[in-house]
Amino acid sequence: MHSQIMCLREMKVAFTTQLPHEGFRRLSEHTLYASLPEADILVSTFDKPVPRSMIESMPHLKLIANFGAGFNNIDLEACRERGIRVTNTPQPVVEPTAELAFALMIDVARRVSEFDRALRNGICQPMAVMNNLSHSLYGKTLGIIGLGRIGQALARRAVASGMRILYHNRHRLPEDMEQRFDATYVDFQTLLQDSDFVSLNLPYTPEVHHLIGQPELGMMKRSAYLINTARGAHIDEQALVEALQNGIIAGAALDVYEHEPAISSALFSLPNVVLSPHTGTGTMEGRIAMCENVTDNILAFCAGEIEQMNIVL
Repeated sequence: MHSQIMCLREMKVAFTTQLPHEGFRRLSEHTLYASLPEADILVSTFDKPVPRSMIESMPHLKLIANFGAGFNNIDLEACRERGIRVTNTPQPVVEPTAELAFALMIDVARRVSEFDRALRNGICQPMAVMNNLSHSLYGKTLGIIGLGRIGQALARRAVASGMRILYHNRHRLPEDMEQRFDATYVDFQTLLQDSDFVSLNLPYTPEVHHLIGQPELGMMKRSAYLINTARGAHIDEQALVEALQNGIIAGAALDVYEHEPAISSALFSLPNVVLSPHTGTGTMEGRIAMCENVTDNILAFCAGEIEQMNIVL
């Protein structure tokens, strides 16, 4: 540890953002970016792009330690050309994101937010046996597209609630992993056709842009719900709006949007949609763990302990 600290003292670290905190003076963008040319290490955050121009302005840059599991905010090709290491923080985001995905499923199916709005506005139906009905998760089928760490954490919650799990990955998981979640591997079309809930839990790449569009929405049950806590561009947002307006699917719960930070105004007027402002990893506990993970990546880099780093590149 002593050698790591000594090594770190010789490094200059820059940040793409500054977290607000009592007692800290918020620096101007000009002041922040003026420090970049001298930096050896860049701590980037998932909400700030690190384009080629920024990377090229940092001649001493050796490591980009990204605060986030995703890394599509970083120009990896520019890093690859320079031999710059890139790390991320995948583990701390798993449980918070799966937790929110499960919360969104419950919310949209049990109409929690919809009823809340109706009560506050005085337009809720009176309490009666056949009024204000919703749908249970118990006994339903959850289709998970991307049964990685977050997808598995979601599956664990769903199984505990009595749900059946279907999943689709590029590559089928080992049998013992499937047995752990009593999960059945199916092709993409079968998952869409047979699921009561479809949850997107896969990373974003250009190959999965608009993975869910008009044809895919048309394959889903009219009683099905679409959940997205992954990346907004997985879904053709205009096609989703039209599907929700026309009853092609029953509802959607979204934490991410195709054109963030902009959100389609049509989504705000739809009662069968639950919206969350990209808060999948946004817990105090999660943020602390991500900070610790970023620090561990930097210290491991300084010590030459590559195997201890969460390496993207």
